[in-house]
Amino acid sequence: MDINEKLAALNLSLPPAPGLGGRYSQVREFGGNFCYVSGCGPNISAGEQFFGKVGKEYTLQDGQRAAKMTTLNMLAVMEKNLGDLSRVKKIVKLLCFVASDNDFYQQPEVANAASELLVHVFGEEIGLGARSAIGVNVLPGNIPFELEALVELY
Repeated sequence: MDINEKLAALNLSLPPAPGLGGRYSQVREFGGNFCYVSGCGPNISAGEQFFGKVGKEYTLQDGQRAAKMTTLNMLAVMEKNLGDLSRVKKIVKLLCFVASDNDFYQQPEVANAASELLVHVFGEEIGLGARSAIGVNVLPGNIPFELEALVELY
């Protein structure tokens, strides 16, 4: 099944790929069959906006919703830069940053929403990569979640 068909079957669609937030490459291919995807956040223009910390302004479930939106943004960036998501051979590693209150310790549960979405879209063999979930004091633009990825390509 085509990735866009899979997204539609999940009642999801990719938002327009967000623009650059600075001077960097959103996706950098290297080694002939890998790419590194720069940090993506959850916000899109004309869509739901997230500003604040999980455990303070946001609940765990809100953080998971932000992680899911971030993952859709990352996929949109990948599609824009790679031309086709069918080039994805394997999600190798996710690096998840959760802006969280000092007494919030469920960063892995927030990051699970990103991992689960990728498994639903690509299947477990392709979509379930290694992962780190790190709690941080603040993220750019006061977003609650940021996601980076290392991806193997066809």
